[in-house]
Amino acid sequence: MEMRAVYAESLAELMRKDKKVCVLDADLSKASGTRNMYDEFPEQMFDCGVAEQNMASIAAGLSSYGFKPWIETFTPFATRRICDQVTISISYAQQNVRIVGTDPGISAELNGGTHMSMEDVGVLRSVPGVVIFDPADPVQLRAAMPVLDSYRGCVYMRLFRKELPKIFPADYTFDLFRADILCEGKDLTIFVTGFLTKDALDAREILAKEGIQAEVINVHTIKPIDRETVIRSARKTGAVVTVENHNIIGGLHSAVLEALAKEKIPACAVGITDRFGEVGKLPYLRETMGLTVDNIVKTSKEAVSLK
Repeated sequence: MEMRAVYAESLAELMRKDKKVCVLDADLSKASGTRNMYDEFPEQMFDCGVAEQNMASIAAGLSSYGFKPWIETFTPFATRRICDQVTISISYAQQNVRIVGTDPGISAELNGGTHMSMEDVGVLRSVPGVVIFDPADPVQLRAAMPVLDSYRGCVYMRLFRKELPKIFPADYTFDLFRADILCEGKDLTIFVTGFLTKDALDAREILAKEGIQAEVINVHTIKPIDRETVIRSARKTGAVVTVENHNIIGGLHSAVLEALAKEKIPACAVGITDRFGEVGKLPYLRETMGLTVDNIVKTSKEAVSLK
């Protein structure tokens, strides 16, 4: 099932139980997977048109009257375009708003550089009070939806729209503020977020054949990062690699380095190296941006060599 379908199904379940849950979209309900929900929830769905700043302000107003709005649009328009509204009208005003940015990073593919936000986490990570969540698979997303709905405050979710392989078991228990240790290891820790989690696990298998035992940790919540788990694992293995579909400036890599600032532990990054996106399909963009299993393996070996 596509991630956007899991998102829409989970959202519909929340809306059936609570009439205060509502959805605002920027004329992108088809892209977000919520188009059919207008028939079932005509009084809880709002098309705000291509006016994302106004949409964010409306959401803040609805929250002030006790509603629980979710706003959805492509990632760059859910972050840098509405940064002031998120900062003042939502977070500063302590409003209860969920922001869903679809097609983060290279997953924007053929929409190209204008829609390919490499800096969205960095933009909103600097805003006080904003929680940032990047789901890795449909199981995690489904488990997270009611938790996000019940959280009081502003949450930003990066939503990969298409299908992703399952990482977590059916009985997975989600903790918004606790990273998930997927595999234990002693030589290296790979911290990964979002749709590249499967790639990190594949890289671990290759490294194991070469005698390197990697610990893989899915950091689904980038802010606030689970400092305890990050520090404990890094101290155990003595080397760190971060893997993310985002600029290595301001995202997961920066968050991990901040947590490890007082530790003398080598840390290398697999991510987008401070550049804009371009038009292309996912395989081409992975190679161009270095977001491949081979690059994770190579970077992991570099990190281990620095110990």
